[in-house]
Formats: sequence, structure tokens, C-alpha cells
Amino acid sequence: MTDPLSLAPQPQWYWHLWTDENGVSRQEKCAINSFELFSLNTGFPTAGLQMPQFSHKLFDNGNALLSILPVGWTGDWHENAIPKLIYVLRGAWWVESMDGHRVVVSAGEFCFGGDQGCIRLPDGKFGHLSAQTGDEPSLHLIIQRNDDAWRGAKPGYFS
Repeated sequence: MTDPLSLAPQPQWYWHLWTDENGVSRQEKCAINSFELFSLNTGFPTAGLQMPQFSHKLFDNGNALLSILPVGWTGDWHENAIPKLIYVLRGAWWVESMDGHRVVVSAGEFCFGGDQGCIRLPDGKFGHLSAQTGDEPSLHLIIQRNDDAWRGAKPGYFS
């Protein structure tokens, strides 16, 4: 049998939206690479699995919701009130930070919204601007914690 650890996944890339020391939102490409071999079925040892399952535990206490951005949806400049992981399940959207960096996040990709504490720039920019893109609605799975552990998380926090 193949050694399960030899099947460990490659790093999973995501865009990390954050606020710098000057209150300006920025985006940086980061990786999650600390996956552990374990079973989601408690009481069953991982050694008995046919194929290994690798997971990265994010939190013990939080919430998750689905959000749909219809075709043509555009948001105003705003901060994420609560830090969150945003997984795109279908469609795509883009996020522009205050520094002018715009990224498109498509189905199968995810990003982190951690731009709390931004200042408002003279041109009105504050937090981030975002919009649905493409010809189908963008379906998101949003995961949030019920505490402040992710608030102020800098790029690489989840590595």
C-alpha cells in the first residue's frame, strides 16, 4: 500500500486581503500548507482508511453561510465587518484593495477578507471594492469565527 503521507496535498493558494499599519488595504497571495492526516469520523483510526484525507482545521466555534452575487452585482467601497474566508463555489467575482490591486477569484478558489481598521482615503477608497464578474451568478461559501482570533491576521497567518 502507498504511504499515505506521500499523498499529502500541495499548498493551497488564496488571496489574503488585509490592512497595513497605515490603514490601507492590500492583497497578497498566500498558501495554506499545514494539512494533517485524519479522519472526519471520530472513533475511526486514520490507518484504516483506504485513501487518506487531509484537512486543515480552521476553528472550533463559528458559522458558515452561502451567499449569491447575481449577475451585474457591484458593491460600494467597504470593510469586511468580520474577518472571513470566502470560497467561490460557482461563478467568479473580483476584489480591489485600496492600493489598486484587483484580483479575480473564480470557482474552486478562495480568499480571506481581513481588511478591518482601514482609513478613508481622500478619493473615497475604504476597505475594498468588489463585484460579480462573468455571465453567471457567483456562489460563495463564507466562513466566520465567533471571536476575534482572525482580526488583524497578516498574510501567511493560515500557513
